[in-house]
This record gives sequence, C-alpha cells and structure tokens, in this order.
Amino acid sequence: MPEAQPKAAAKLIAICPQFVVPDVVLAAEYYRDTFGFRIHAYWGDPPIFTIVSRDGVEIQFGKADAERSVAPNLVRRGCGLDAYIWVDDVVALHEELKQRGAKIIEGPVQQTYGCLELVVDDLNGFRLVFAMHSPYPNA
Repeated sequence: MPEAQPKAAAKLIAICPQFVVPDVVLAAEYYRDTFGFRIHAYWGDPPIFTIVSRDGVEIQFGKADAERSVAPNLVRRGCGLDAYIWVDDVVALHEELKQRGAKIIEGPVQQTYGCLELVVDDLNGFRLVFAMHSPYPNA
C-alpha cells in the first residue's frame, strides 16, 4: 500500500502592515502624493480605515482611538523601522521621492549586508526603508 503524501505547506505570499494613525485621510493622501501610492477606498464616516497600494505593496491605516497616541517603532527605542519594502531600483525611487518632497532620512546608502537602502519618514513618524539587493560596495 502506498504511503500517504503529506499535504504541502501553505505558501506565504505578502504582508500588509497596518499603521495606527490620528487621521486616515491625511495619511492616505500623504502616501498618494509623496510616495506614489493609490488610495483604494475609505471605510466609515468619518473614515476609520483605508488601504493604499503601489505595485505589489499594500499598507493599511486604522484610526487611533482619541486617547491613544501613534507609536512608530522609532519612538520606542530611538531607532528602528516600521516597514522594509523591497524595490527594483532604489536610485530611481530616490529621485522620484525627492521630487515629491519626501522626508528622506538617509540614502541611498550601501549597507555591509548587501543592500542599497533609502530611509524615509512619513507624516506620522513611521519609518520606511526601501531596499534592493546590491552586493557591490560602491553601488
């Protein structure tokens, strides 16, 4: 009698972080105007939730309760990031975001671990890193 084949494990295909913000409309419009994302829709009246996307990347925004404050990873330990986003051309994205008036913190900078990174902050202090593999020290 043949052995039963184990069921294949599910494949993870994407991640979509959710940032808690004081105003989902302002956050979504900032991502549209500054980072080139598209706003899908708003939920609630007034809006309490939205999703923005660019290419295969999605980010959700949920409205913070009035008594709660926004807490990006940066404010938790003085360093850190909230989303690490892979791109195919960090240099081209840097030029685009510079033209759009993004708050560029660093980069593009070649890291010793083989990535070229561009670090930006959004209007709520969430820190995004756009990165691509780049094993060359002078990329």
